[in-house]
Amino acid sequence: MKLPHEVPVMTLPEVTLFPQALLPLYIFEPRYRQMLADALQSNRMFSVAMRKPGSARETPEPVAGLGLIRVSVGHKDGTSHLVLQGIARVALEQAVRYKPYRVQRIKPFATPPCDTVAADALLAKARELLHERFTLGPPFPSPFLSQPKSREAAPVSTAKVLGYLDAISDPEQAADLIACAVLPGAAERQAILEAVDVETRLRRLIRFLMQDIRKHPKHKHE
Repeated sequence: MKLPHEVPVMTLPEVTLFPQALLPLYIFEPRYRQMLADALQSNRMFSVAMRKPGSARETPEPVAGLGLIRVSVGHKDGTSHLVLQGIARVALEQAVRYKPYRVQRIKPFATPPCDTVAADALLAKARELLHERFTLGPPFPSPFLSQPKSREAAPVSTAKVLGYLDAISDPEQAADLIACAVLPGAAERQAILEAVDVETRLRRLIRFLMQDIRKHPKHKHE
């Protein structure tokens, strides 16, 4: 897929968009309504960046997720619901403009080659911790795996989610989607997003999973 040199940027608090992950969004602000309309008329892409914690302005983190609009449903009041699929992690470079919405130049990150044996061993450890974390209860911090609000919709099955994550054999994709589905802390998810090297990404994931397990109330009482 050919990626553009510049894209609109949506800055949101505590939100990360990982490659391959699905992010449901509700578009209601006038600037983002215009952004969505423009994106649907062009390449259907925009970036989602986490807002820097404590920033006085709406300053995005320098590493963000680039997404492709898979589904968009407009409403009579001008708002829209959409599903954005992550397709790349990108560096946000110089701003092209700020009005009516932010547009920045981007530089996609290319994942460097990794030691397959080391990556597989790290992924095995991450899976072990993932199963341990699920025994303490569903983590599900991300909208990617949020409980449906509709009474008619079936609730998310932890067994199905765990089975889905277990079935991902590629270490790079597994690290991203496990982090997206399980890590509750925004800073931790952002740290995974910023790790271009797969082994670094997996080591961070393992450390964050261990921290989350240790501080869980059920784990403390065991």
